[in-house]
Amino acid sequence: MTSAEQPEAFEPIPRRVWHLAAVIVFGAFMSGLDATIVNVGLDTIARDLHASLDDVQWVASAHLIALGVSLPAAGWLGRRVGVGRMWLTALAAFTATSALCAAARSVEVLIVLRVAQGIAAGVLIPAGQTVLGQAAGPGRLGRVMASVGLAVGLAPALGPVVGGLVIDGASWPWLFLINVPIGIVGLVLGLRVIPRGAPEPEIRLDLAGLALVTVGVPALVYGLTAWGEQRTLVAAGVLVPTVGGALLLALFVRHARRHTAPILDLGLFRIPTFAAACATTLTSGAAMFGAFLLLPLYFQSGRGSGVLETGLLSIGLSVGTAVTMPFVGGLVDRLGGGTISVVGCAATALTTFPFVLLDVDADGLVVQALLVARGAALALALMPPTVAAYSAVGERQLPDAASQVNVLQRVGGALGGSLLAVTLAGALDGGTQAAFHRTFACLTAFSLLGLASAVWLRRTERAAGPAASTSLSTS
Repeated sequence: MTSAEQPEAFEPIPRRVWHLAAVIVFGAFMSGLDATIVNVGLDTIARDLHASLDDVQWVASAHLIALGVSLPAAGWLGRRVGVGRMWLTALAAFTATSALCAAARSVEVLIVLRVAQGIAAGVLIPAGQTVLGQAAGPGRLGRVMASVGLAVGLAPALGPVVGGLVIDGASWPWLFLINVPIGIVGLVLGLRVIPRGAPEPEIRLDLAGLALVTVGVPALVYGLTAWGEQRTLVAAGVLVPTVGGALLLALFVRHARRHTAPILDLGLFRIPTFAAACATTLTSGAAMFGAFLLLPLYFQSGRGSGVLETGLLSIGLSVGTAVTMPFVGGLVDRLGGGTISVVGCAATALTTFPFVLLDVDADGLVVQALLVARGAALALALMPPTVAAYSAVGERQLPDAASQVNVLQRVGGALGGSLLAVTLAGALDGGTQAAFHRTFACLTAFSLLGLASAVWLRRTERAAGPAASTSLSTS
């Protein structure tokens, strides 16, 4: 919808929808925080559990793989049992497994529990977004999703800070126990306000499609992540999962085209706005998660900062996102997701490029100002394409849309992080400063790819006109 076609006044948002949003944030924040907080304590966990660093790395990797397992099935499961009921179950499981992780006394048990925790975490965000999308409807989705987007964007950036404080002042089990009170409060409130949804028990499970996609997605994500860690594609531990995962997903695409009710409805990509929004999500995910990997390395290897100091120095990114996000939803509802994405991706590129020119020991105030500005730009770049994707589909299609958008964001993040890690490692022979300059140039390129996708999204929204913002009211 173009700005000329937008209503002059926003549609009012019922109080019950804001209550829903306030509760959904609990799950979104926990999942986002958990994605980065544990990495800070891996060395401490290895010492306390008498494990090698290679073994303890699976505490993080197993969680990441488990996320990829549960995301593809979230859409079908939401329709099968009711999306609200699925969210409540996932929150309860995430809270319980967090407590069990804190009680683990061997690295093997901890890894198994992290798998269970990751499966629950993979459901929380798409299920919560679906609940909100169905409750808010068109014309209001941007403002409502901004509340969850704030938690999704802020929590991963806060993870290293909180993790550093926990390791300095307490012990590693508190990296997991911190989730328990948040989860209990969210569950108590959720049982009161979350609509359970209408289950569709007659929906049959596409077992073949489920097997292909739930092995293919985590294999691809793991392979891309291992590529970044090992800095080579030819190692068996990188090549096999990467190629195997890509092949399985190609087979799933072929299977889904022939199946009457596939586990993921790829027919949504025939909707131009949805396809463009997913492309923007993929590239923006690379720019966001890539920065989460690069910035700690920049502060520690480039500027010589410690772990806790690095977390505190990275907080500027979160501040920019937190200050900007509350305004983004209203802009999306008024102007459309494509227009705001164009502005956000352009601003992300402009605030990343100066790092290509700056010395690694540049003035700290300049660095912090750029991080705050980049955080604001990311707020404009990340949430609008998600709203555009959800607004382009019918209410019954929303669970599938949420699963696919979140899968693409994870794959984009893994790809972005790996490319940056490989670029940095390959350039270190030329000196630390030159290596970071080249790697920030790569990160700038991700933002420019996002800009190209956002321009495509804006064009599809304009071509669709008012129908693009009414899809959620139909099924």
